[in-house]
Amino acid sequence: MALPPVAHAAPCTDFRRTWRTSRRALLQAGAVSWLGLSLPRLLAAQQQAGGTGKAKRCILLFMWGGPSQLDTFDMKPHAPAEIRGDFQGIDTSVPGLRICEHFQRMVPLMDRVALVRSLTHNDPAHLSSAHATLTGHRAPVLFSDADPPSSKDTPHLGSVMAKLRPASSALPSFVTLPWLAYHPAAPGGQAPGQHGGWLGKQYDPMLLSGDPNAEQWGVPELQLRDGVDLGRLEQRKSLLNHLAQERDRFTANATAANMDGLRAKACELLLSSRTHEAFDLSQETAATRDRYGRNTHGQCVLLARRLVEQGVPLVNVNWHDDGRSFWDTHGNNFNRLKDDLIPPADQALAALLTDLEERGMLEDTIVAWVGEFGRRPQITAGNAGREHWPFCYVGLLAGGGIRGGAIYGESDNRAAYPARDPVTPQDFAATIYQALGVPADLTLPDQLGRPLRVCEGTPIGSLFS
Repeated sequence: MALPPVAHAAPCTDFRRTWRTSRRALLQAGAVSWLGLSLPRLLAAQQQAGGTGKAKRCILLFMWGGPSQLDTFDMKPHAPAEIRGDFQGIDTSVPGLRICEHFQRMVPLMDRVALVRSLTHNDPAHLSSAHATLTGHRAPVLFSDADPPSSKDTPHLGSVMAKLRPASSALPSFVTLPWLAYHPAAPGGQAPGQHGGWLGKQYDPMLLSGDPNAEQWGVPELQLRDGVDLGRLEQRKSLLNHLAQERDRFTANATAANMDGLRAKACELLLSSRTHEAFDLSQETAATRDRYGRNTHGQCVLLARRLVEQGVPLVNVNWHDDGRSFWDTHGNNFNRLKDDLIPPADQALAALLTDLEERGMLEDTIVAWVGEFGRRPQITAGNAGREHWPFCYVGLLAGGGIRGGAIYGESDNRAAYPARDPVTPQDFAATIYQALGVPADLTLPDQLGRPLRVCEGTPIGSLFS
């Protein structure tokens, strides 16, 4: 029986419009441009402390575009050919669990992972679905690919962690790489839910743009502006301190004092050798870099491990701008997955879990792998594609007290709808929060002082060991 049609955004075919954060934009967004620094306005995120939990840190791997559940971790070998697709299942380290044959590196590691097979919602739009996935809260405008980020967005999980548990060192408290997820076929462009939202711009992430796999890649966000050397920076810092002292003799201005603190923190970031080393992939051995994969995604995930190891509470890795529709496989689904998408995703995730375990970090690091929705079970005739399908899809969780080898929820015989234990993206986010020690019903004040709930979901308690 045919599945009902679902309205969805147009397939991604035109990638002439690409989003890049320019150096000028970073400077304009920064609170410290007078000093000659190019840093986002995220530094105030390190002004409050709070929140405890088994997981000290989080790496969120966002598979932008929507991976097919049937061709990755919820295969249906007994479904009709027009549903089950081309791939075969393969046994894993969890008895009875079979996953796609192309996830070769994850096969022996599935006993470290909890697999959620009943993720579900009813919004087929990329942008508003991304908001729910990244924030744990429904978007201000639902079913929409036309509404870009706004101050009404719920803050990203990383923004909340920056508020509650800021990095104690000179490092930022929330980092996103290698771009802010953007959909060129969506009128709204950039997905909402990737910023500080109603918490304020000071809780936006530090964005590390570009390709860390490129030989000459660096972190322009940590560079001085043209014509400013360390000597001049120290002079400006000294002058600002003098002006602040003079001002404080005559007035008590909390806002100005706050800005002074941000400027000082910016200087600390730029002058700290520890900060620069944390972002320096050349500190890793060639073998380690090879292990993660010499590609954009693999090196982003390796950099995420370096950053959380140095004290960054949350790093968000978005699937990069590959110029070929990300995981949004409306056409050529099987070749795209087999040749371009699954191999680097499999390699990076397996390397990350193994690396964290070997370093004794997996138990207190929560790792999440998820997209904004899944793919329609019926294969599109004529182009071997799968359309948007939010009604049933999969997500993975590991570390941070999550019970390895667990399989939560079950889909029907076509992976079209949950057969039991449905989980919303808000519940998935709430489970990440619980691992991090954040109460599911937490409220924080917005910029007008109104208490707002950061997450609408309910944690999946049975996933914790």
